[in-house]
Amino acid sequence: MAKNKAAAGYKGPYQKRRECEGRSSVRYKCCLTNTIQDVLRQRPGWMEVRDDGEWDFNWCDVGWLRENFDHSYMEEHVRICHFRNHYELTRKNLMVKNLKRYRKTLERETGRIEAAKCDFFPRTFELPSEYHLFVEEFKRSPGSTWIMKPVARSQGKGIFLFRKLKDIMDWKKDGSRSEEQRDETQVESYVAQRYIENPYLISGRKFDLRVYVLVTSYIPLKAWLYRDGFARFSSTRFSLTSIDDQYIHLTNVAVQKTAPDYDPEKGCKWQIKQLRRYLTARHGTDTVEALFKDMDNIFVRSLLSVQKVIINDKHCFELYGYDILLDQDLKPWLIEVNASPSLCASSQEDYEMKCNLLEDTLHVVDMEGRLTGKEKRVGGYDLMWNDGPVYREDASFETLGSSCFTANTHLGCVNDRKKQLRQLLKPFPGKKRI
Repeated sequence: MAKNKAAAGYKGPYQKRRECEGRSSVRYKCCLTNTIQDVLRQRPGWMEVRDDGEWDFNWCDVGWLRENFDHSYMEEHVRICHFRNHYELTRKNLMVKNLKRYRKTLERETGRIEAAKCDFFPRTFELPSEYHLFVEEFKRSPGSTWIMKPVARSQGKGIFLFRKLKDIMDWKKDGSRSEEQRDETQVESYVAQRYIENPYLISGRKFDLRVYVLVTSYIPLKAWLYRDGFARFSSTRFSLTSIDDQYIHLTNVAVQKTAPDYDPEKGCKWQIKQLRRYLTARHGTDTVEALFKDMDNIFVRSLLSVQKVIINDKHCFELYGYDILLDQDLKPWLIEVNASPSLCASSQEDYEMKCNLLEDTLHVVDMEGRLTGKEKRVGGYDLMWNDGPVYREDASFETLGSSCFTANTHLGCVNDRKKQLRQLLKPFPGKKRI
């Protein structure tokens, strides 16, 4: 197999074969019917493959990956949207397990100060395997609120809050649950996690952040941070008085859109740039810069925690959806990482943002072979880690003072992606510049 080369003018075997066959299209397969399908169908030079036809690019779900990856032969150029064991970061129990191990490694090799930089996830225990450890921790802080989550489900399914140990036992014995639900609890693992009781509130409502990180390689680690994202708000004012009201405590859109007063026109989201402006107006530029730097730390260290266990494959990439919660002290907490972040839109603004995100994801994956491999920015993506930290090119000594090295991240900043893409990308064959 030919090696990857970023030299200008180099044509890989895929490009050469396409030229020999007189074919310029990228054959793609997609099992989803949401925004990604719209983006793929509108992409110049791309052609959808049905059934078992040969494909060059596959946007699959994790079920397809689990059943087919090990039985599929992939040529050099082929790309698929998941790493084989992506769940090492995206299953709640494994994410915490890997972060704990990584923190211990840092403490042993570099000391406690460096290890403390991993203290960005709540105290978490896997049940039933760590039940006794959980009980010990639970008894140290009586009256505290905990949250129970199934390790492999999403959209708020199966989550509940509790303050008493008997609540867990009552839940297991609850005869009101359906037979299907009772069967699920017998095979699923759960995590019990300290609930963040002092979330940062806006208009009295809790929210969390959805941030997008694209990983194109784990060895070496190469990760991109998208400039846009959103804050998801609860529809009901926050209170710890009622821990059974999911509309207070769960910000998942799948939950909030079922609230009686949900307005589908307004939705329950702010764009991250809107949130950044709000926080800057209230707390000042320096405080907000420190907050977003702390979030950069979460993204990078969580990826480093699984770098040695993820099965790296040159055919794979992963678009992660990070869920971050802010507390009253503006400390960011990692709640979970999603391998299949929702691509369904809840509003026109949300649809446009996700279309831009997915278009830029395809630009970075670069099936057309238009990039050199040295880019620090592609559309709305900024390269934040490339076998080490990536720093801003526009950072000057005058603007940064004595600190010349500022991370190449611009979350919530201006996203002039169209202008940047016009300067970066060559036209598609037979197409005008975008």
